[in-house]
Amino acid sequence: MPLQETLSIKIKEAIQNKYDATLETVEFQATRKEFEGDITVVVFPMLRVVKGNPVQIGETIGNYLVEHVQEVSGFNVVKGFLNIVLSDAYFLDFFTSISNFANFGVKNEGAEAFMVEYSSPNTNKPLHLGHIRNILLGDSVARILQANGKKVYKTQIINDRGIHICKSMLAWKRYGNNETPESTGIKGDKLVGNYYVKFDQEYKKEIAHLTSEGKTEAEAKAEAPILVEAKEMLRKWEAGDPETVALWEKMNGWVYNGFDITYDALGVSFDKLYYESDTYLLGKEFVAEGLQSGVFFKKEDGSVWCDLTDEGLDEKIVLRSDGTAVYMTQDIGTAIQRVKDHPDVNGMIYTVGNEQDYHFKVLFLILKKLGFEWAKNLFHLSYGMVDLPSGKMKSREGTVVDADDLISDMATTAKNISEELGKIDDFSNEEKEALYHTIGLGALKYYILKVDPKKRILFNPEESVDFQGNTGPFIQYTYARIQSIVRKAGDEVSIALDQTLELHEKEKSLLKQIQLFPETIDAAATNYSPALLANYTYDLVKEFNSFYQNVPIFAAASEAEKSFRIQLSRAVGEVIKTAFNLLGINVPERM
Repeated sequence: MPLQETLSIKIKEAIQNKYDATLETVEFQATRKEFEGDITVVVFPMLRVVKGNPVQIGETIGNYLVEHVQEVSGFNVVKGFLNIVLSDAYFLDFFTSISNFANFGVKNEGAEAFMVEYSSPNTNKPLHLGHIRNILLGDSVARILQANGKKVYKTQIINDRGIHICKSMLAWKRYGNNETPESTGIKGDKLVGNYYVKFDQEYKKEIAHLTSEGKTEAEAKAEAPILVEAKEMLRKWEAGDPETVALWEKMNGWVYNGFDITYDALGVSFDKLYYESDTYLLGKEFVAEGLQSGVFFKKEDGSVWCDLTDEGLDEKIVLRSDGTAVYMTQDIGTAIQRVKDHPDVNGMIYTVGNEQDYHFKVLFLILKKLGFEWAKNLFHLSYGMVDLPSGKMKSREGTVVDADDLISDMATTAKNISEELGKIDDFSNEEKEALYHTIGLGALKYYILKVDPKKRILFNPEESVDFQGNTGPFIQYTYARIQSIVRKAGDEVSIALDQTLELHEKEKSLLKQIQLFPETIDAAATNYSPALLANYTYDLVKEFNSFYQNVPIFAAASEAEKSFRIQLSRAVGEVIKTAFNLLGINVPERM
């Protein structure tokens, strides 16, 4: 039985025996650092059923626990807070009960299945910094859910059709001179993205020309020949024109190859891909069913809508008057198709920026109205935008931070800082390059994932690679330091523990932090928040470094103490490695 449950039972027992009163619940909290104790009981809520002084009530409960719970070795009362001191034996029992800290806190896969959608890019440009936050969040949430015992399917829907795709296609057709990724040496997604920017440049020129001839700006934007031609290209694509479809397939193929390179560099993957070109008509049959059942209604012009005013929203179009699908139609169909493809899925997490909050409220509500039981388990993992010191990024103007460039720049920054520290002179060039990539990518991922998803991020690359403070490299460096201790210890790491050891307060603090790991994974999974796990890991590393600086390991007073401290250090390293793996971050054995 968990200790907190045992304490709760005994506290209720104490109140019954000493005050002849029934206590329904017991409120626990972490003991504040300035007070002695390992877990704190809040006495104030008990005053509803027990009349008396909260300090005296706390004293009574504390004495009862010392007498009846062997794990409790002492207590103190501060106002209405009972701070319980746990015995060294309790912490040593916990430590020896974990046979393998490499799997500590990770549950076996169960039957409950979730699908996590992330990335979902457009095929008219390369992935950029904004995509990176999306990808890292989705990938980490998938890992955390899996560690929490869920079966997980990782997916994305690739937005491979529409006017924005045709803009890149038309610009390449006009100005590309048949160049390819192979002929130019340019990565496919970047090449296509260049033509998206080129379209915008030419479009602005045409607008300026038309306005100089007396057109209003609105007229010029609508009548610019390049836009008119792009719209005609979209019409041809939807009509299945062979030449247009062939160009679309060729240029999208370039982009997919480029995406794969970026995903591989980030260390992320997917189990199932969906394409908008396949799914944009999927929802139409369900709209027809919804019309018959009264979920939707038709307006005079023939368009189909869903009235959500009773739920505090508005009317939402699901089919245009000409019978063509809108994004909502597509998303309805895609959700249903995903459950058809994976019948065991009873929950889906959509990793999409917070500008789409309203869209997902409407989508989830419509799916519930259509009668899908699983719709109650849909979740929009809404996240804030990523800002740069220079301001907001704009893809069509080419002012984005390219994902590949950022990954490369992070490795270069890591290289410069590592060389300044001068601790890897004995590494081969190959080992150094691998380390720079590990540090740089770890810095990027941690900097983004440590922030609550709902908050905006001001991304500062140099700050993220700092080897001090709440950063990925600081935690990676601590892990490498621990591995150095383990290597130096050799066989001493496996010596049986002496259960009669008296623990140093720093050892106790470290053990308490390790104990929190399973519930941290659970909280991160429940809240879909890698930030909880990231900041837990930072707190663990701070506790370890305080232990390392204040408690001798190899110069311990006895062999038993030395052996325990080595094993404790190794356990911390294993927890760091597991936690960082759930964030998608690698840890180096040496730094």
